[in-house]
Amino acid sequence: MKTDTPASTEKTSIQVIERMMTLLDALANHPDPVSLKDLSNTTGLHPSTAHRILNDMVTKRFVDRAEPGTYRLGMRLLELGNIVKSRLNVREAALPFMQSLHRKTHQTVNLSMRQGDEIVYIDRAFSERSGMQVVRAIGGRAPLHLTSTGKLFLSVDDAKSVRSYATRTGLAGHNKNSITDLTKLERELSLVRARGYARDNEELELGVRCMAVGIHDDSGHLIAGLSISAPVDRLKDEWLDDLITTANDISSVLGYRSTETT
Repeated sequence: MKTDTPASTEKTSIQVIERMMTLLDALANHPDPVSLKDLSNTTGLHPSTAHRILNDMVTKRFVDRAEPGTYRLGMRLLELGNIVKSRLNVREAALPFMQSLHRKTHQTVNLSMRQGDEIVYIDRAFSERSGMQVVRAIGGRAPLHLTSTGKLFLSVDDAKSVRSYATRTGLAGHNKNSITDLTKLERELSLVRARGYARDNEELELGVRCMAVGIHDDSGHLIAGLSISAPVDRLKDEWLDDLITTANDISSVLGYRSTETT
């Protein structure tokens, strides 16, 4: 009996991906739903092969079946495109403001976004002079409840979602200062909502404190957090106004208009 080798399996997987991309490109070139026959002719794929791959993409919502026998690009592509767009835009909008804030404070300025039960650091402005014991690498992750930016995101969740988060994660701590009790976390989130900013008091890393303010998009959604991280003895409360102004400036570039009245 003939068995597939790892090399042949990899080759087959790559071939399937190539055929998927060929079909997506063909659909992108047609403003209206396309028949299986036309897709087969355009891509050179056998109708049965095209049909099988299209069915798999329909299941994952990359392709929609407009009516029996015709196909169009699916909404999942729009969702993914919007995610990419928002992440690229916020980084581009934020970086010059982050660099300006770093020059003023001489401390690390982080830009983070939520991904599931964690925040992901997507950009930063820092220098060796900042004196940080720990500088989170771009792409690094941390639990929501242990970080100032993570608390911002939890603060906009409803009570049920916060309890579900606590159940999923167990509110695991990193050190003696970590919030590992749901009641304490709920009190902390109430403070965040009331103040409009969040703090991390050595809850993620001993010797490091942070404060964060939210960045909003043109529809008012919280999409990122801007934070200053510094050694405990260097973080100054007077920087909070600068942090708020900077986050608001970034939000404004992204099209956000505050509904607060002056």
